Amino acid sequence: MTDTIHMAVLQAAFGEDMDANIKTVKGLIREAAGRGAKVILPSELFQGPYFCKTQEERWFAHAYPALEHPCVTALQPLSEELDIVIPVSIYEKAGPEYYNSMVMLDGGRALGVYRKSHIPDGPGYMEKFYFRPGDTGFKVWDTTHGRVGVGICWDQWFPETARAMALQGAEILLYPTAIGSEPHDHSLDTAARWRRAMQGHAVSNVMPIGAANRTGDEDGQVFYGTSFICDHAGDVVAELGRDETGILDATFDRDFLTRHRAAWGFFRDRRKDLYGPYFS
Repeated sequence: MTDTIHMAVLQAAFGEDMDANIKTVKGLIREAAGRGAKVILPSELFQGPYFCKTQEERWFAHAYPALEHPCVTALQPLSEELDIVIPVSIYEKAGPEYYNSMVMLDGGRALGVYRKSHIPDGPGYMEKFYFRPGDTGFKVWDTTHGRVGVGICWDQWFPETARAMALQGAEILLYPTAIGSEPHDHSLDTAARWRRAMQGHAVSNVMPIGAANRTGDEDGQVFYGTSFICDHAGDVVAELGRDETGILDATFDRDFLTRHRAAWGFFRDRRKDLYGPYFS
């Protein structure tokens, strides 16, 4: 394993044509790998439009078994060719059950599946119609290029998600995302607080975070991009605008991060004996 983690996040708009969406992601991955990135994050459910804004039965036909999903089978050879880590966000069908999931690819190997733990339900984000709450628990992946924790979109708002992955030894946290306008309140713009929530996780766990959002107007639901990478202090080191298609990348020293996590004492000073009654 290398002394550094060179991570990248991708931002793009996606439409109905899954093959075209995959082609877009593959092109961005190649560009990111060309910059030296070894852990490369596409956004949430890039297989197609964000279908969860309404409740329509036809979308169940767009789910696949995890390792047979076209996004996984298309990116697996690329992961092997470029010797990179790709967390692949998918709509998963597991027998009669459906999940918002991520398959972790490492040098072409599928290390396993994480299923989104927190499932939102509200105007424009009716995910409970399509997805069961994840049953995998929070996971950290011991990849060739570092220990990587991945949550999915709504997971990123919960400090428990970030802390659970940090306690398992994550060195960086990644969040594939699909978030934008709020149909019930056009005056509400959550872009800044979305970012601040994750910056807080970075500070409290002393580790870098990358978030990959989509862009574009999908039948009036406008996704606000603003994908970013922040460092262990929560400072944004790379960011994209609301309408850009592109790549962000940054490199972090693993030994430096380990020393700083120890020095801040957040894990030393935890009071597990006091927390139990409040987390039942």
